Amino acid sequence: MINQTLDKLSSMKLRAMEQEYRRQIELSANAALSFDERLAMMVDAEWLAKANNRLQRFLREANLREQAASLENLSFDVKRCLDKAVIAHLANCGWIKEGRNLIVTGATGTGKTYLASAFGNAACRKSLKVRSYRVNRLLTDLAIGRGDGSYNRLLNDLKKPDLLILDDFGMVSLDPSACRDLLEVVDDRHGRKSIAISAQLPVANWHGVFEDATIADAVLDRLVNNSHRIELKGPSLRPHKLEGGGSTTE
Repeated sequence: MINQTLDKLSSMKLRAMEQEYRRQIELSANAALSFDERLAMMVDAEWLAKANNRLQRFLREANLREQAASLENLSFDVKRCLDKAVIAHLANCGWIKEGRNLIVTGATGTGKTYLASAFGNAACRKSLKVRSYRVNRLLTDLAIGRGDGSYNRLLNDLKKPDLLILDDFGMVSLDPSACRDLLEVVDDRHGRKSIAISAQLPVANWHGVFEDATIADAVLDRLVNNSHRIELKGPSLRPHKLEGGGSTTE
């Protein structure tokens, strides 16, 4: 009967329950537990396994640039001007459920991408769907989509995630076509789904990135007015090369 039960659990793909059942059989101390206790242990094992598999799937689909980023590992060095209270408030991801945006700015190496990825990780842990793109690559994909017929499909895909992370905004000027594409993305999500955007440029300078001033007004109105804003400061956190091939982090 035991072997039949194990086979049935395996055929139903309840592998964690199967493994826990095997463990209980092999460990004589479990005989002292009640039926309800042993059943609860098997159910917990299966529930945890499925929750972990779901999280790994969400993280894989999110394609975060900093795969290991997490809010728990943030550095709150005073030089960074990173407010613990603000991070704690945003960590519950309520802003994502409300369709609000997040803007992270700061100089090169101050940890903008890491922080955006950490919020993406936190969202995945709450079973929220996340996608991450570098702005220039996304706009290139949209431009290609105009020619190969995939444009509308890609725009539709960009509507779906609860959080869309747009990294490295403002690295290059946006020509009129790119301006229109970014407006499509932002407008489709405005008031419904969240965007987290990182940039070296201060928000006050974003208007100059757009070659089309009218579209700049429309995009910034939708992005900025509905956003939480974090400005990172301090020295670069990236390793610096030393003579002789070593490295150090400031």
